[in-house]
Amino acid sequence: MSNTTGLALWHQFVTERNTANLGELIADDAVLYSPVVWTPQKGKFIVSMYLTAAASIIANEHFKYVREVINDEHSILEFTTEIDGVTVEGVDMLTFNQEGKLEAIKVMVRPLKAMQVVHKKMGEFLEQMKK
Repeated sequence: MSNTTGLALWHQFVTERNTANLGELIADDAVLYSPVVWTPQKGKFIVSMYLTAAASIIANEHFKYVREVINDEHSILEFTTEIDGVTVEGVDMLTFNQEGKLEAIKVMVRPLKAMQVVHKKMGEFLEQMKK
């Protein structure tokens, strides 16, 4: 049940790109495993920052999920998008806690050219957020 609740909130976030409600979606001790940064990003604040950037850059008007594999505990969502003319393919691996809050997200991106554009754009966006 918690996976179903969390996944519904996740899809709402991705569709609406409403970052104002991220506090309701993300667990306090959430962890994000970035496709670019090796070190896990821990805590609601930092995960919210990364998801805010991703909502603007990755979940753009070209974004769509093309496949979902879901069980009681985990959701694996395959996506495609386009950033600056570069086709990006990726996977969001989501785990929700008993309350339906996002506990962990691991993002994989391919090909290398896509990884490079994601790295550049996310870095620029996160730098602007710091200011």
